[in-house]
Amino acid sequence: MRGWWQDLGDLVLPAECGGCGRPRTVLCPECRAALNGAAPSRVRPVPEPLGLPVVQAAARYEDEVRAVLLAHKERGALALAGPLGTALAGAVRAALDGTPSDGTGVLLVPVPSARRAVRARGHDPARRIALAAAGELRGSGTPARVLAVLRQRRAVADQAGLNSRQRLDNLAGALGVAAGAGRLLAGAGAVVLVDDLMTTGASLAEAARAVRKAVRPAETSGAHGVERPGEVGNVREARNPVYSEAGREGRGQRCAVATSVSAERRPGVSGMVTPGAFERMICAAVVAATPDSFEINRN
Repeated sequence: MRGWWQDLGDLVLPAECGGCGRPRTVLCPECRAALNGAAPSRVRPVPEPLGLPVVQAAARYEDEVRAVLLAHKERGALALAGPLGTALAGAVRAALDGTPSDGTGVLLVPVPSARRAVRARGHDPARRIALAAAGELRGSGTPARVLAVLRQRRAVADQAGLNSRQRLDNLAGALGVAAGAGRLLAGAGAVVLVDDLMTTGASLAEAARAVRKAVRPAETSGAHGVERPGEVGNVREARNPVYSEAGREGRGQRCAVATSVSAERRPGVSGMVTPGAFERMICAAVVAATPDSFEINRN
């Protein structure tokens, strides 16, 4: 595990550019342009896992961008969290389509790394980048905060070397939401799942499943957390969000904020929205995605 003096050294005296290795700079102008220069784009992996929400990515995972992400994640170049957060904030804005949220705000929910990976790296990369992105969003007038409520419920195998089907099987049911967080999620203006990288989409699909599962009991509860008669059955009859058509949304669709679904808030339950409304309030944003996932208009 890194010592605090190493973290401080990276912040004060950066050894080299995280993208190209140019000395004495956190990120040179050329690598910064590769990370933040292009407009965020809708991405979709092939095959697309069912239950995957709409995902926006800031950059392609190649060359300098790949080097920057690896430097932050694996080599502990913590000063890169700032520019990576700026890139992620751009992807979040694209997911929200530039529409400001109402007073309930936007929740950024990072996909957690495995506990052993966090211990080995000394930090959780996605959470650190999410915090930087939330600060960037607030600075531009979008009320945003990080809600790190996803938890690993069981150990999973290393994803390296697994194909898309194996990754889905490996992650199925692996994530859960911290107790009591369902109401916070259901009362948000929008929920954006965030990560540093999307490859097969399996992690984001599993995160979306866990969030939807946590929100639905909250939506069917009264003011004191008691399920309303007749509503539990309706939720149980709802299709499984992971293996359903929830991920097959229109190609131009983005995450809708609470201002566009306020009419669907459940009467008598402050801050709660109906299941259909919440489906339109959840989306995802990542810093980078594999180059082929940008080709979303293919047949």
